[in-house]
Amino acid sequence: MTLVDGFDPSDVRVGIIGLGGIGHHHAERLESLGADLVGGMDVDAEARERFVGRFDAHAFEDAGELFDLVDAVFITTPNRFHEDYAVSALEWGLDVLLEKPLAHTLESARRIADAARDAEGFCMVGFNNRFAAPVEVLKHYQDQGRFGEVTHVEANYVRRRGVPGRGSWFTSKEVSGGGSLIDIGVHAIDLALHFLDFPEVVEVSGVARSEFGGRDDYTYIDMWGEDSGPEDFDVDDSVSAFVRTAGGKTISLEAAWATNRPANNDFFVRGTEAGARFDRATDELTLFENGVGGGHHLTDTAVDTREVDTHRAEQATFLEAVAAGEPPGRNTIDEALSVQRVIDGIYRSTEAGRAVRLDE
Repeated sequence: MTLVDGFDPSDVRVGIIGLGGIGHHHAERLESLGADLVGGMDVDAEARERFVGRFDAHAFEDAGELFDLVDAVFITTPNRFHEDYAVSALEWGLDVLLEKPLAHTLESARRIADAARDAEGFCMVGFNNRFAAPVEVLKHYQDQGRFGEVTHVEANYVRRRGVPGRGSWFTSKEVSGGGSLIDIGVHAIDLALHFLDFPEVVEVSGVARSEFGGRDDYTYIDMWGEDSGPEDFDVDDSVSAFVRTAGGKTISLEAAWATNRPANNDFFVRGTEAGARFDRATDELTLFENGVGGGHHLTDTAVDTREVDTHRAEQATFLEAVAAGEPPGRNTIDEALSVQRVIDGIYRSTEAGRAVRLDE
């Protein structure tokens, strides 16, 4: 990751809304970049105390107090509260980096997008996996035409056992908006659409299942967060879906917190001239090509890249845009809204028991 010449991250005054685990994760990387981390906000007093004890920054109970002191905010709250804080920050004239997903419902996501379009500042959405070095290389080759026309992406984000704390907000539909689909499937959908250059999505067919999280005998080795049991688990823990876009481009999706199969974080990009496999878990990138020179042949090429802290790279792009006074041109609100429409379509398809149209 290279910062733009003349750009000093300390010139940007930043605040964080939501001081849980992901808020601390962002704060640590802001520190490493040298940004001016002014403070954070959380309604929970213990969260504010932990934040002040860890970082050289203030903590507030009221967002307005923080808004008065900063140029930009990171919003890392549970999904249900994205809209309130994002809209308020945009109306305040601030630039916003909003953690994925855009919101807990499509209606809420649309309201955020409307506010962003009317705002002086901009809203960038935190799909950090786009900043992985192999993804950047793959997109470079794609833009060069190396793959021909990319027509299909197989997107996988599957854990064998990985429910993120039963009884937490992650497993409450009221707060999160969903389960494995909206938590990790959202990353897979975003990358797949990114590799297809975000065409219009016309139809979605999918099934979101809940087969493990609601069981007393849910077996796991470890769990992120505490396990409070199945009583309040009311979200999906796996999803299978197929997405059709304008022009006949397609996506097949497998995402899961828990399944009886090996974990898988592979993406297969299939083009008319070549293809690629990207493993997000290991950052391995392989190109699949062919030729007739000297005889018909197939070539598999491994691509090695430098390791990149994707959240830190995402932050650098955001801070540079804030300093320049111009939207970053990537991870846009409209792209995030397209992802949200697919998520909503999969949930609606599950309820309807059939494919649903998104272009009507």
